[in-house]
Amino acid sequence: MVQEFKTLRDDEIEVLLDAPVLVSILIAGADDKIDEDEMDQAVEIANSKQSRAREQLIDYYREVGKDFPTKFKAYVKKLPSGKEARAAEIEKELQKLNHILPKIDHAFAVKLYASLKDMAKKVAEASGGILGYMSVSYDEAKFMELSMIDNPESY
Repeated sequence: MVQEFKTLRDDEIEVLLDAPVLVSILIAGADDKIDEDEMDQAVEIANSKQSRAREQLIDYYREVGKDFPTKFKAYVKKLPSGKEARAAEIEKELQKLNHILPKIDHAFAVKLYASLKDMAKKVAEASGGILGYMSVSYDEAKFMELSMIDNPESY
């Protein structure tokens, strides 16, 4: 178990562990299609963060990485297929972080928030564009800031 989660309820821990998957699907599905490149990039990012994340997040990403591809596919099947409905449901789920992040170590919360934003950016850049330029669509860019999650630096 991630040390910072020891005071949280199981449902709160689940939201935290699902957040990278949901962020990935939100961005990947912003243009109404979730392509294989975006899913592969999300899995690769989650895997690389197990060893390259900020030190305090390594255990977190090891836990996330245990079943990331399985959760990704399960959520894609479970969530609505239309981009607006899917995005609305994901945003509602990610907003739960606004009540959970203040309960955990502040430095961890700040680093996690920054890491989720980094993941959103990398997934958005995973497909499209010409030679890596203009690879982020307008729809992806709208969600990349993860405005539905309050920045923990503000509390």
